[in-house]
Amino acid sequence: MGREVRAVKQWLKRWIFRLLGKDPEAVVVTFCSGNPELCRRMAEEVQRLVPDRRHFVATPTGWPALRRELKPYRIGLAPVMLTRAGSALRRTAYLRAPRKILAYNSRLERHHLRPDLASFLFWRGVSLDRIYLRPWWWPWPKRERSMAPQGYRVLEGRACTAGRKRVAVLSPYFPYPLAHGGAVRIYNLLREIAREFDVELFAFTDRDAPETAPLLEFCARVVLVGKPRYREPRWSSLLPPEIHEFRSAAMRQALVEERRAFGFELLQVEYTQLAEYGGDVLVEHDVTFDLFGQIAHRRRSLAAWWDYFRWRRFETSALRRYRRVVVMSKKDAELLGPDTHSAVVENGVDLERFRAQPEQPGERLLFIGSFRHFPNIAAFQFFAERVWPLLAANFPRLTVTVVCGPDYLTYWRAFTDSPEPRYDGRIRLLGFVADVRPLYAEANLVLVPTPISAGTNIKVLEAMAMQRAVVSTSSGCAGLGLLHDHSVWVADTPEAFASGVATLVADPERRQAMAQAAYDHAVRRFDWRALGEKQREVLGRL
Repeated sequence: MGREVRAVKQWLKRWIFRLLGKDPEAVVVTFCSGNPELCRRMAEEVQRLVPDRRHFVATPTGWPALRRELKPYRIGLAPVMLTRAGSALRRTAYLRAPRKILAYNSRLERHHLRPDLASFLFWRGVSLDRIYLRPWWWPWPKRERSMAPQGYRVLEGRACTAGRKRVAVLSPYFPYPLAHGGAVRIYNLLREIAREFDVELFAFTDRDAPETAPLLEFCARVVLVGKPRYREPRWSSLLPPEIHEFRSAAMRQALVEERRAFGFELLQVEYTQLAEYGGDVLVEHDVTFDLFGQIAHRRRSLAAWWDYFRWRRFETSALRRYRRVVVMSKKDAELLGPDTHSAVVENGVDLERFRAQPEQPGERLLFIGSFRHFPNIAAFQFFAERVWPLLAANFPRLTVTVVCGPDYLTYWRAFTDSPEPRYDGRIRLLGFVADVRPLYAEANLVLVPTPISAGTNIKVLEAMAMQRAVVSTSSGCAGLGLLHDHSVWVADTPEAFASGVATLVADPERRQAMAQAAYDHAVRRFDWRALGEKQREVLGRL
């Protein structure tokens, strides 16, 4: 019976569309209303998604002829490419198939447009994973809600020593592997603190279990808490969203119960976004409101100003609640002002691990910067889009290696409007690299093209220790005490940056003299062992 009903329906469908002069089977028309390469990839994906339909591709120049060809067909699906600029072809798609629009954004995310808020947000440029987010005060049902894992896990490490003071360190992530500068700093200073104190580490973790053995060699205990999943719009709170991302009742419970069980006397909090937990020492890996101030100055948008306002309001208030605030440089201490009880403990480098190696002939450039940190994405865009075109034609043997860190495409899509970085064949992108020393060893020049930055850059220090010359923006090497054309080449415009690279690539002797001066400076000022003494002194005085 069901089969007969379906057959009748199909006959009626064919009969009705024959009366209307239309083919009964709907077709797919992909409207190329944006970047040609993205539209090509969109069309290929649509053909994979709907393989059993006839496909047409509409372009601005080919639309008049295609419109006549489509006259006997009805449109069953109309993929379009969304852009900030207006498009007559896209408006045509809206008029001809208003209920069949499959919209793609520049990240190649797709969403069926409907008359609802989620579709409006996607049309306005909000990424797919955020179009269903609503504030906590939203009065209607919500599709997504924030979640915070319950409970915590305690791992026993090195045995405690009788008579030693006990301290705790709170980190927003587990500082191993050493995938970025923050992990390098926390790992090395934990090791240095453990020379005098028994240390308990509290750390948030993602779903994957971290490799804890290296930390348990010098930490007495490690407490792991699942990172909350914050699912609200970034604009919707007076507090910066990064604060909400680390609000965890489980972490507060762990701190209270472990203070009784382990007996730590001091708590050092790493990063401003954890400042709400309170403690004795707050480590400002960068002055966050300064970073967002630089972004607001460059972008001049309401969203950038709102981020800057929230961070300045929160950070200046949070600093007053700590007995000591550790900063990365004298510049950062001056930014915080005389009312903040600040102490400078610079970033450093492990001179035993990063040993100077002789340079091999070549024209190989290296940039290391995890894309999880937005300034490194801005740095890659600055170099690849504005500096590299000035160099590529004049130096045909020049190559660039970029270490982007784990899951770099995820962070790229979160911070930019494109699905992946654009670069030519002589630029090589790498994800997480467990040991970057071989990359430094094969490089002839290290790049730090960060147009916005705060704190101090550990990757500059690693290059100095490996005796490699560095071309950097002024913000990329700020706070390290380096001198232009002596221990570093400083350049802030694309033309000046390209000129610095060209000068040093063409002059190996000048490059090696600069690398030697930077190495000597690193040995004098940035050995982790010496910096560990400063860190232990901060804790000891409290």
